[in-house]
Amino acid sequence: MSLPPEKASELKQIIHQQLLKMDVHGRIREVLAETIREELAPEHQQLSTEDLIKALRQRGIIDDVMKELKFVTDVNEKERTSAPKPSTHFVDREPPVLKKTNIDPTRRYLYLQVLGGKAFLEHLQEPEPLPGQICSTFTLCLHFRNQRFRSKPVPCACEPDFQDGFLLEIHKDSLGDGSKMVDATTMLSICDPVHMVLIKTDTFGETTLVASYFLEWRSVLAAENGITNVAVELLGVGTESKVSVGVLNIRLEMYPQLNKTLSSEITSTQFTLERQKTAEKERLFLVYAKQWWREYLQIRPTHNARLVKIFAQDENGVNRPVCSYVRPLRAGRLLDTPRQAARFVSVLGHERAAVIGGGGGKQEQWCTLLAFLCRNKGDCEDHANLLCSLLLGFGLEAFVCVGTKAKGVPHTWVMTCGSDGTITFWESLTGHRYIHRPINPDDPPLAEQPKPLYPYRTIGCIFNHQKFFGNCQPSDAVEVCVFDLHDESKWKPMSGEAIKSVCPPGATSSVPPFPPLCASTIDAAVTSNEIEVQLRILVSEHRKDLGLSTVWDDQLSYLLSPALAAYELERTTGVSAGNEEFQDAVRRAVPDGHTFKGFPIHFVHRNARRAFATCLRSPFCEEIICCRGDQVRLAVRVRVFTYPESACAVWIMVACKYRSVL
Repeated sequence: MSLPPEKASELKQIIHQQLLKMDVHGRIREVLAETIREELAPEHQQLSTEDLIKALRQRGIIDDVMKELKFVTDVNEKERTSAPKPSTHFVDREPPVLKKTNIDPTRRYLYLQVLGGKAFLEHLQEPEPLPGQICSTFTLCLHFRNQRFRSKPVPCACEPDFQDGFLLEIHKDSLGDGSKMVDATTMLSICDPVHMVLIKTDTFGETTLVASYFLEWRSVLAAENGITNVAVELLGVGTESKVSVGVLNIRLEMYPQLNKTLSSEITSTQFTLERQKTAEKERLFLVYAKQWWREYLQIRPTHNARLVKIFAQDENGVNRPVCSYVRPLRAGRLLDTPRQAARFVSVLGHERAAVIGGGGGKQEQWCTLLAFLCRNKGDCEDHANLLCSLLLGFGLEAFVCVGTKAKGVPHTWVMTCGSDGTITFWESLTGHRYIHRPINPDDPPLAEQPKPLYPYRTIGCIFNHQKFFGNCQPSDAVEVCVFDLHDESKWKPMSGEAIKSVCPPGATSSVPPFPPLCASTIDAAVTSNEIEVQLRILVSEHRKDLGLSTVWDDQLSYLLSPALAAYELERTTGVSAGNEEFQDAVRRAVPDGHTFKGFPIHFVHRNARRAFATCLRSPFCEEIICCRGDQVRLAVRVRVFTYPESACAVWIMVACKYRSVL
């Protein structure tokens, strides 16, 4: 490999500095003197280069030098976004000095270093993890101006050892001339914060949202030398949003250095003006929302009981207009169709916000998109907001619906309005679609009415990023609702200008920008194989406990693959295909007089032990696993289908064939 002259001289300089740092020259002199004194006979006055290298190698000096000469530029490929010049995520093996590389000197960067944490008191009693022991970990996720980063996982501790650096590109083509270096004054007008989300992953792989924080980075514009250190106090989420969970030590540095820094008075004045402007817009929207609600109640007193949701609390306990949780989101090349987007959203985990204590009440928490994606699970509102955003990105007229399902349980789902007037409901937790055909209550009793297949009972309001409608029809039952959104006697609209004033892409807003979706980092074939091997071991051990032997039929296992692929295709597109070939292959593989039994099951996690425990709870699957008979052959096939954000659909089929003995 040939290097350009300037690179070769740079490499020589690095090696020379490393040799000086380790005092290698002095050690070579010592070895040389020792070798001449001890090992050379008087008649041999010549010492060859080979002899010297051999002596250096025996004493381990060459190994020491090679260990030290590591050029680490660990680019976090999986966290790259589709930006024209993606930023680089640096991981250094030797804290606390973090290396920099691949910096374009014509562009402006913010170098954010996380130099450890402290006062994570919940983990005060956490024992030191033993080498090789699986322990709970913290992971820090960042989003800034369409760039996403993820730190190395570090063991949970009172003082977690975060040592990571992230290079955030500030200069964007949208600011004007792409080749022009952005100055401090222009950067002061960039009010996008650095959104930081801290995730805890336990020993079983379950994730918990610990903290969500918006870092104001522009203080570095007034810092001497363009470097500042910040101690960031992280607060909890949900019911603990006023409780401190820990402190992160953060160092911010501008690169290249600013020719002229701003005064702290200028930056603080800018921050104050922005806060005042945002607060005034939010105050005016609140005044308008109160007036709108009073008018809505005057239409019918019973409207007070309808689920009309104008504001919702995020993970930090901040009340935001519901319209701000939705905006058009394009998935780049990661998702190809609206139905594939619905499938992706449905395989993200469903979990209600945790409530301390009993009572069965639901803790409301609408997560920001970054917190939802980093956690890989959330409540039905989070799923509906994401699905609506993706459908808007695909050019559909989509709305989030707020209402109830059976037994009056509050629920949210998505609705699309076709250009021909067709209304389609999308269940974000399952990916199912339902066509809505309203029942006309004025029809004669004997008239045939459409039977609704959807699980929804009532609907109070619908909204997207630009519109909000309150249902003011005589009944809020979904089956009789007419979705003529232009008829104000049926749907009371909110002012589009009012919504635009507090929701992007309006002016200054406290609403965080949406992060881009990231490609999956899971290798589907490798993961499928790993889960399958683990399941075989679990099945064999379970049968052994029952006093049964286990013989695996690899060919039968392979024949199950088309069925699993067909199941996933059907979930994604609603079209079933390939079933005839699968049935024909199984008939050929099962001899006359033998019986075949198969049981498919679907998961959205990759824990083989949990999947096996679930399988055993199904009487039909348990009957296959514990099958007794003559010439019993067992088969298991696992197929993992990957989606963005490392979400995955896991299909497992357990099967057996045996000779029927009457």
